[in-house]
Amino acid sequence: MTPRPLSGAADIELALRRVGELLEAANEPHALVIVGGAALGLLGVVSRETRDVDILAFARARGRGAWTLVPPPQPLPDAFAGAIRTVGRDLGLADDWLNTGPALQRKQGLPRGLSTRVQWRQYASLRVGVAGRQDLIWLKLYATADDGPAGRHARDLAALSPTDAELEAAARWVKTQDAGPEFSRMVDEVVTHVRARRSSRHR
Repeated sequence: MTPRPLSGAADIELALRRVGELLEAANEPHALVIVGGAALGLLGVVSRETRDVDILAFARARGRGAWTLVPPPQPLPDAFAGAIRTVGRDLGLADDWLNTGPALQRKQGLPRGLSTRVQWRQYASLRVGVAGRQDLIWLKLYATADDGPAGRHARDLAALSPTDAELEAAARWVKTQDAGPEFSRMVDEVVTHVRARRSSRHR
C-alpha cells in the first residue's frame, strides 16, 4: 500500500503524540527540534500535506529552561526508531515519516541563537521544539537555493512573508553554508524571486 502524507497540523500532532506515548511506555523520553513543512504547518504558516517531519537536532536540557542542540544519534535509539516505525504502520505513513535528513545535510552549523527561539510542545515523553520564524526563513532560503525558485520550498519561504532585511540576513548566513560562486548566485536569484513575488501580490 502506498504511504499516505500527513494531512495537516492535527495529523502531525496525532503522529507525534503516538510516538511520545510509546516512548513513555518504554520510559525513554526524548527532545528534538523540527523544521520544514511540518514545522510551518504546526505554526499555522501553511496548510498543506507533507510527506514527513524533519528533525533538525536533538536537544539536551541544561537548566532554567535552556536547551543545547546536538546532532541526532546515528542510528536513532532502538525505542525511538521502533516507535517511528510502529506509528508509521498504524497510521499508514512512510517508514521514515519522522527522519533526520536536514540534520545530516547541515554540517556547517546552525543559525546562531536558534535554540533560544524554539517553541516547545510536549507529547507525552516526546518534547518537540518548532524552530522559530527567523530560523525557518534562513533554513527555507537554504533549501530553496538547492531546490530552485519554483519548488515547494520557495512557496514555503514566500508564505513566511520575509521582509527585505530578513532576506538579506538570511542570505548572508546561507552563503556561509557553501562557498561556491554558483551557490551564492542562486541565493541571490531566490531572494530576487521572493521579492518579486511579494511585490506582485501587493499590486
